[in-house]
Amino acid sequence: MARRLLRSKRAVVGIEAAIVLIAFIIVAAALSYVVVNMGLFITQKTKETMQGGVDESQSALQLDGVVVGKTNNQRQVEWIILPVKLSVGKAALDLKKEAIVVSVYLPNATLLNIYNGVYMNGTQAETDCDVLIANLSRIYKMNETDMAMSVIYNGNNNTVLESTEKAFIIIHLNSTVTGFPGTRHTVVDYETVTIEVRGARGAVLTVVLTVPGGLLENSYVRLS
Repeated sequence: MARRLLRSKRAVVGIEAAIVLIAFIIVAAALSYVVVNMGLFITQKTKETMQGGVDESQSALQLDGVVVGKTNNQRQVEWIILPVKLSVGKAALDLKKEAIVVSVYLPNATLLNIYNGVYMNGTQAETDCDVLIANLSRIYKMNETDMAMSVIYNGNNNTVLESTEKAFIIIHLNSTVTGFPGTRHTVVDYETVTIEVRGARGAVLTVVLTVPGGLLENSYVRLS
């Protein structure tokens, strides 16, 4: 009888130990699951942070052709035409007035933001730059103030620049400044102008241009 009781007690102790062991295993498995998930979450967040840093270090826009200027009858560069497109791998970028900042740094002045949005009145056939400048001057009085506007070609009649489209940023620099006689924002031979274009995301697009010598009146010139 005593032996049976001893065996029964041993059996109960064995079952209890097994239950405790199973409980430990379940808890350890749950903790392992939490740790693995936390590791995957941290890895994903790290990847997203690194990708975000890479995206912010690269400009969403890039130059896409020759930058040209147009002189006035005083042989000063008054208009600058900047061709841009989306950088490789970048998503579509809205060029509306509220999403873009265009700053111009001149030898004698700094224009913090002269951007006025996308020119939506044009047509795809409006490819003559003189006609475009005339229309911008007529509709927006652009020739009377410092101003920058975008024109999108191959577009679909909205303000968003997509990968198959190309934009031209038209910049007008005033030859006179109200309240400051003798001051000009136009640039002349061998002067340097820096243009910054910042969108809603990505690094700023910075373009540094030097005006060549020997400018002619009312003509187009390539800016290096």
